[in-house]
Amino acid sequence: MLTPKQHKLLVFIDGFIKETGHSPSFEEMKAAIGLKSKSGVHALLNALEERGFIRKLPHRARALEVLKVPQLEPHILEDESDSEKHFANDNGETEFSLQIPLYGKIAAGTPIEAIANPSEYIYIPKTFSTKSELYALTIEGESMVEAGIFDGDTAIIRRADRADNGQIVVALVDNEEATLKVLQRKTGNEVWLLPCNKEYEPIKLTADRLKIQGILYGIVRKYN
Repeated sequence: MLTPKQHKLLVFIDGFIKETGHSPSFEEMKAAIGLKSKSGVHALLNALEERGFIRKLPHRARALEVLKVPQLEPHILEDESDSEKHFANDNGETEFSLQIPLYGKIAAGTPIEAIANPSEYIYIPKTFSTKSELYALTIEGESMVEAGIFDGDTAIIRRADRADNGQIVVALVDNEEATLKVLQRKTGNEVWLLPCNKEYEPIKLTADRLKIQGILYGIVRKYN
């Protein structure tokens, strides 16, 4: 899993090499992702190399090879206080935050009643910024633990009414109950909502009973 900063740097390096034929300098990388020091760039490069996304070519200055560029995965933020309105980025620098509505609880197990109106608001880093509308839901249950989603986590959801097979979605069933599951369309009119816990069974229903309410965008995890 890459953090948003790591992903941003990787995409910049890949595009720069394709355009110019050589790797960007530390100054160019620092400016491109908004860091204040070269040490932050160095730390991000080391992380990318350790995860197998880039390779530093020996005996050549400014020589990087991009091995793969994945899509940005849901990012887990370790948050220690609801009252905090700023966060530390990958370089330890302060970043301002976004305020998004918290709609209440959603089951990662048996579906529970969907909550349409925000009960409160939470703050998330601007690294979560997207052109789509975001909202938050508190996870209740353990059916998604094998996807790294645990009871008590806060799911950051990108509002959407369509999703691809394999995406983790907020699914509204019969206009009454909402659950967080992996979407799997079967043949004909059948849809399965798959848990990520072998102790739970899939929810099987017809497509007309299902409405997509959003796609998982990230997870905020609080440690007491």
